[in-house]
Amino acid sequence: MQAKLFTDGGARGNPGPAGLGAALYDINDKLISINAEYGGEITNNQAEYLALIMGVKLAIKEGIKELDVFMDSELVVKQIKGEYRIKDEKMQSLKLELDKQLKKLQSVSFTHVKRDKNKIADKLVNIVLDSK
Repeated sequence: MQAKLFTDGGARGNPGPAGLGAALYDINDKLISINAEYGGEITNNQAEYLALIMGVKLAIKEGIKELDVFMDSELVVKQIKGEYRIKDEKMQSLKLELDKQLKKLQSVSFTHVKRDKNKIADKLVNIVLDSK
């Protein structure tokens, strides 16, 4: 089964309280599942990785084998694609966890999108943060 995953993570303050959001759609843009969680007191970039890991786990749980991921974090997308190095140890650790999850999929692609193309995941982040 193939699906599209939109994820977003954000922290109010850097570091600060963080929200994680993920929205999973089938190839016809029908919503399959969403998830939103509080990420703790972390940086914005850590929140982006945690949201992505959360979303990938959601896709795996839903039986997805082929995943197209869309994120508004250009930094994270470029790090995942190997275009940027990951210098921070915490970020390296999160990337290792992500790689572990990605091995459970048959194929995955990553695309950077503008924030206005990632509205649902962004909204989930803000719902989490507004409730704290």
